[in-house]
Parts: sequence; C-alpha cells; structure tokens
Amino acid sequence: MSASPSLLARLSQALFGGGPAEPEAERQLVDDMIEMIVETVEPRVRQVSGYNRKLQACTRSTIAHLRRLGQGTLEPVLLTRAAWSGDPRLNAFFATANDVPACLGASRELRAFFDSPANAGVDEAFALLGMKKTERDVFAPKLEGDMLRQDVAQVSVSFSGHRIVAPMGSEAETRIEIGQRIIRRLAQVALGRIIALDEKASALQQHKAYLGARLRLARLARDGVQGAFEEPGNTAEQIAALERELNETVEDYIDTKGSIATIEDHLGQIDAVFSRPGEHVALTHTPLRVSRMGIKLDAASPDAANELTLAELAIADNFHGVIAIARCPRAEMPPKEDLVAKAARYL
Repeated sequence: MSASPSLLARLSQALFGGGPAEPEAERQLVDDMIEMIVETVEPRVRQVSGYNRKLQACTRSTIAHLRRLGQGTLEPVLLTRAAWSGDPRLNAFFATANDVPACLGASRELRAFFDSPANAGVDEAFALLGMKKTERDVFAPKLEGDMLRQDVAQVSVSFSGHRIVAPMGSEAETRIEIGQRIIRRLAQVALGRIIALDEKASALQQHKAYLGARLRLARLARDGVQGAFEEPGNTAEQIAALERELNETVEDYIDTKGSIATIEDHLGQIDAVFSRPGEHVALTHTPLRVSRMGIKLDAASPDAANELTLAELAIADNFHGVIAIARCPRAEMPPKEDLVAKAARYL
C-alpha cells in the first residue's frame, strides 16, 4: 500500500508551492510527512511505540532538504520549433529545430493529456522534461586569435534520451508533481534497503538448510555401508569442512536476522535514509557556456556562446540527468500519422 495521492499532493503543495509558515502548520506538515513515509515504506512501523517521535528529526531534515530543492530556479522552457534558434536552452538541448516537435510527439503521456476530453480546451501543457547529458573529449577546429587551428582538444556537450512525463495544466501543478516524485524516490530507497536485508536473511536461511542436508548426507555415508569402502580421513575432512561452513552461515544468519527481526530495525532503515536525503536525491544548478556546435566554452572564451543554467538531478551514485519544466503547445504536436510513417521507415 502507498500513501493516498491527496496526502502526497498536500505535502508537495506545502513544500514546493510556498509552504506553511505558522508553527502549528509546520507541526502538522511534519506529522503528515511521517504518516506518508510510514504508509509508503513500512506500515507496520506504527507498531513501534513512539514511532512518530523517533521519526521527527529525520523528517524535519528531509523537509528542509526538499524546501532547498524547491527554492531553485526552474524557468519553464517553451518547446516550439520556432524558439529553437533564439532560446539558448532549447538550442543546447536539441540538435535541430525538428527534434523539438519530434520529442513532443514521442511522449505518450503528453498525447494522452491532449486527447483527453477533459482537456479539450487546453492549448498548452506543462510537463517534466528529462534528458541525459554527455561530455566527450573531442578534437575539432578552433579559432585562436586570427589563426584557425585544426584538431584542438575540446569538450563536446550533448543531450539525449529526452522524455516528457507528467503533463499538467499549470506550471504550479508541475512543480508539485516534481516534488512528489522526489519524495517517492526517498521512500523507494528506504524500502529497497529493507527488502535487501530481508532477502539476505532468506538466502542465508536457504543456504543453512542446504548445508545441513549435505552434512547429514556425509554422516550417512560415513556411518553406512559405504564407509567400509572409503578412507575414513576423507569423509572426516568433508564433514569437518561442512560443519565449519554451516557454523559460519548460522552466525551470519543470526547477525542478519537480528538486525531485521524487529519492526524497530525497519524504522531504523527509514531514519537512516530520511536523515540524509541529500545522499539520495540532489538537485544542483550548474552554469554552462556552450557553442551552437555543442563545444563547451570557458568564461574567458570570446566565442559566441549559449549561456544557460542546467538543473542537474543526481540519484544516488548511479544516475545523473538534467531536468526542466517544459511548456508544450498543443499546436506543436505532430500528427499521429507522421509518427507512424517515420516508424515504418525503420521496419
């Protein structure tokens, strides 16, 4: 079971839509956040006496972190073919102007939004645009003074894997949706840790049973008629090795099981994640100067450059991406027939 959409929306509204200022409202926010976390990650934590008190500190740390994320500037970018040449962000994100409507048309969520009868009169949607940034060392021509040098070591910057998700009717709704997704990510990390511990205990239990069966088999071989035909030393060594491995496995199982046997320890995993939210979700605003050919330029370069600020999202150590709030005009959506024809060319 997960927290109700209404509760998650209220939390995101409070954190990313201005937030409460009064002490009583702040206390309610913390309590609501705790209930959302518990319901989403491990509802049985409510069995722990004083669970709300024990999760107060980590929840306040997460709220402070989320507010800092919400304070960063995410100026919406208008996704139109005509804006490509004049908007530095759009020009950097997409290789050509035609890639902009292609990105819009590839989003099933965006198309479903515009196709919905409830949005028949909506001419523009706001959505979350995500993409991957790649930097590569390249050798390319470069003008140095009055001389054009060939094969100068430079860094190219490109963006790929563009995805448009969670279309909404307003910018405010999109900001709230981003907040909800960040909160869900933290819950995902906490639940993943609990599951990993449970899986480790289960694997050790299975291995313990397997070793126990092998040990019984070896003892039967030693004490049965087979023992009359084998050197006793060989069987004894095998039994001794199995006994050592079984004892080590039992000790590991006891240690692991002891760390997850109680709901109190599940609560500890939640506390560990939400006490340090920045280790699991971080959003930084990074300035970038890049030429229209995608070459990274430093501040001292006299070359014409697109100057923009990237909102770079880091999720743990295994994912880094760039996000933006996208304004998506209905008029820029390519007809479905264009997409079908394009797909057919690759069949």
